[in-house]
Amino acid sequence: MIWAIMLFAMGIGGNGDSSANAPNVKDTVATTISSAMIQAQHSNLKVDASNPPVKIDPQPTTPAIKGIYVTAYSAGGSRMTQLLELLDKTELNSMVIDIKDDAGYITYPTTNPELLKLGKPQKFIKDIFGLMDRLKKHNVYPIARIVVFKDTVLANKNPEMSFRNADGSVWKNGKGDGFVNPYNKEVWDYNIAIAKETAKLGFKEIQFDYVRFPEGFEKRADKLKYTKSDQSRSDTVAEFVQYARKELAPLGVRVSVDIFGYAASVPAAEGIGQDFTKISENVDVISPMVYPSHYTTGWFGVKDPDKNPYQTIKGSMADTHKKLNPTGKLKPIIRPWIQDFTASWLGSGHYAKYGKTQVEDQIRALKDMKVDEYLLWNATNRYTSGVTYK
Repeated sequence: MIWAIMLFAMGIGGNGDSSANAPNVKDTVATTISSAMIQAQHSNLKVDASNPPVKIDPQPTTPAIKGIYVTAYSAGGSRMTQLLELLDKTELNSMVIDIKDDAGYITYPTTNPELLKLGKPQKFIKDIFGLMDRLKKHNVYPIARIVVFKDTVLANKNPEMSFRNADGSVWKNGKGDGFVNPYNKEVWDYNIAIAKETAKLGFKEIQFDYVRFPEGFEKRADKLKYTKSDQSRSDTVAEFVQYARKELAPLGVRVSVDIFGYAASVPAAEGIGQDFTKISENVDVISPMVYPSHYTTGWFGVKDPDKNPYQTIKGSMADTHKKLNPTGKLKPIIRPWIQDFTASWLGSGHYAKYGKTQVEDQIRALKDMKVDEYLLWNATNRYTSGVTYK
């Protein structure tokens, strides 16, 4: 995700119950019924426009989520104590934890032969059961982040599932990252298998990130070797999301997707296969990455969006509502990623040092636009102290 932020900022390319406690019988029954209905409404991946489905939240009693990003290294290490204290002392109530990270590593020990066949555990989180118990004790709503199509581990291990150069070698971007092919259904099932195991561990929501083709793919789509169909890239990505939600429905977990924030402000990004509306119609939660540092000069009428967090967030949410309101009953929960880091790479005079004021300005803009949920991103998990998160 962080590279996506930097690339866009530099103009390159186009992410039960009211706590983590066990639900009571009434909630369990409600969740089971909701899951069954979700599965039924998605039994066919092609939606009948004359009889549109009604979206049912599998976690209907969940409070408004206000969360933070947590790397697997932090989740399995000493920093977790500090992060839990932050949630204990504030209105924050959720953690988005890397379960399959940006390199493609499964971040906890698994004995699942289906996962071991294609994936590789790195075991940053040595005691996943202990972690889940700890989250439950602190009433943390646990969200599992799974990076899907950016997967250097799987690309290297199975080149036929990736994009290959003319000589057969695995294509990688300028940062050395490998991507796997969204047209490949085995890739779908592998990531969904991780999600299913994660849900059974106790995570209440699965957040898929990098649900797209590589940046600038349209420039190399005809040069690389890979299996594809006649379906468009955006339809392929949207169908993956729909299929994932159908497969996960029996487990009663929410499905969310990270997406570029600017996708709400422009037509579908067919180059990378991200259609904001199509993806949103097939998830319970959409998390546009609306970091002010994403946006370049002129967005939302400001010269330097990073230095104007309130106006930038307000403008991005206006576009998000405008894009999603026509979806009616299929409109998901809007839970944006907001910025708690300093984008010094923007250059002198074009960025602000982010702290209490800048974070609170973003939250105030969300509230003014009737968006009650958000996630804070800081790649190093060092969050600003003293922020009022209401």
